[in-house]
Amino acid sequence: MKNLIAVLLVGLGAVLSGCGRKDAGAAPDGTIVLNYANFPPAATFPCVQMERWKTKVETRTGGAVKVNTFPGGTLLGAKDIFDGVIAGTADIGNFAMSYQPGRFPVSEAMDLPHFFPDAKSASRILAGLIERFKPAEFEQVKVLALFTCPPALVMSAKEIKTLADLKNLPLRSSGTGAEVMKRLGAAPVAMPQSDVPDALQKGVVKGNVSSGEVLKDMNYAAYCPFVYKTDLCVISFAVVMNKAKYEA
Repeated sequence: MKNLIAVLLVGLGAVLSGCGRKDAGAAPDGTIVLNYANFPPAATFPCVQMERWKTKVETRTGGAVKVNTFPGGTLLGAKDIFDGVIAGTADIGNFAMSYQPGRFPVSEAMDLPHFFPDAKSASRILAGLIERFKPAEFEQVKVLALFTCPPALVMSAKEIKTLADLKNLPLRSSGTGAEVMKRLGAAPVAMPQSDVPDALQKGVVKGNVSSGEVLKDMNYAAYCPFVYKTDLCVISFAVVMNKAKYEA
């Protein structure tokens, strides 16, 4: 968590310098107001770090900048955040590139099964990839931070001993992870993390392919007692800012 916060703080200076003018979304008292959209539930790590980042920004600027946070898709849904930031519905947004297959081809390369040892390694490679090649997929926004979740686990309501047990097993998986699970014989079902608890309870899916923190953060452990360390894929995230707001 500390590493993730540190990565996000790298963009702080850039955000503040870009929003230094009083007409850049300023309140009547001159306070600069930034609306930050996020899609996972408030208790999960992307939203926890968002709140800590908000606190650090407001503290370090002495209240000159105020950040309004919107977790759980309350301002923009998971698939709407990128376009919402471009349109100015939100000033800043955190989103997962794999939720829109084909739109972020360079970023999606990270989501293939590279067997990264941890999120720190994968996040550094993702940041280096985007910094070096500057892909067109981000040309409409200002990128503030890039990171990944830890490598995915397979968590299931039923025991999986062999590949035969995966045959046609409906598992929630997203992006390139869905293709991986399909080739292993499972039946991948695409949906945002926020929809998974209800889908597990109703039996729409029998498990989830995701990083392990959701077992606690979203109580998946109550539905998926069998957990398998696979390190197959990571999910890539970007925190982006409206370009006009940044350059104002």
